[in-house]
Amino acid sequence: MKNRNLYLIAYDIRQPKRLRAALKATRSFATGGQKSVHECWMTDAERGDLLATLSMIINESEDSLICIHLDPRQSVIPLGKALSPADSDWFYIG
Repeated sequence: MKNRNLYLIAYDIRQPKRLRAALKATRSFATGGQKSVHECWMTDAERGDLLATLSMIINESEDSLICIHLDPRQSVIPLGKALSPADSDWFYIG
């Protein structure tokens, strides 16, 4: 099995066409998220590919992008009406 790490990918993109392209690229790796913030389980190679794709999409003078490595052992703290995962011990990537 590939060694995957948990990342938080967040972006602020001004132009709708670039925003849709970034969403499409990111959703292929996303396991959850809201609007322009996504949790992604990726290998180092997949992260590199996604960041390379996003760097071609964004306009550096107008848009923002951040990729944060998260610790998957950290407990989930839902806010608002969110629910904790039903079974946090198992995760399907397919």
